[in-house]
Amino acid sequence: MVAAPAQQEFRDLMAGVCAPVTVVTATAEGLPHGTTVSAFASLSLRPPMVTVALDRASGVLSRITTTGRFGVNVLGQAQDDLAVTFARRGADRFAGVDWHFDHGLPRLDSAPGWLACEVSDVVEGGDHLLLLGAVLHARTTQAAPLVYGYRTFGTHSAYADRTRHTIREHVAAFAR
Repeated sequence: MVAAPAQQEFRDLMAGVCAPVTVVTATAEGLPHGTTVSAFASLSLRPPMVTVALDRASGVLSRITTTGRFGVNVLGQAQDDLAVTFARRGADRFAGVDWHFDHGLPRLDSAPGWLACEVSDVVEGGDHLLLLGAVLHARTTQAAPLVYGYRTFGTHSAYADRTRHTIREHVAAFAR
């Protein structure tokens, strides 16, 4: 049997893995709830599905499992202030934040990416639960993403700085 790595060694290794930064939201009794989540990924294209991992003690998780629905606000470059706001415990996270209900879920006005999801399954994962979400609605505007790595926020600078080419330009370049 192979020994498991020490918890700090694992944390240090995972700190070097860049992750997207999202704010996962839910509605309970007509009120908005949200939390910052970096454990988010695409799962399937057919049907469109995503995964979100939330700590078992999360208040947002309990609201999602009660309602069976959640929203994912994918944050963009320089939105680390929103990430920090929604990571705080006990605060009214929506105070002073521009948002509205979209498909019955809280959507942050400035987030470049938005998904409305229905929980299709919940998977046990240590101190977290992994939510498998069927995507009901998606909207996006192109923007450099906000990522978290080495315990700091940043962006994928190559995307932020590079010239954008159309698919036709790429095809024409390969045809030469």
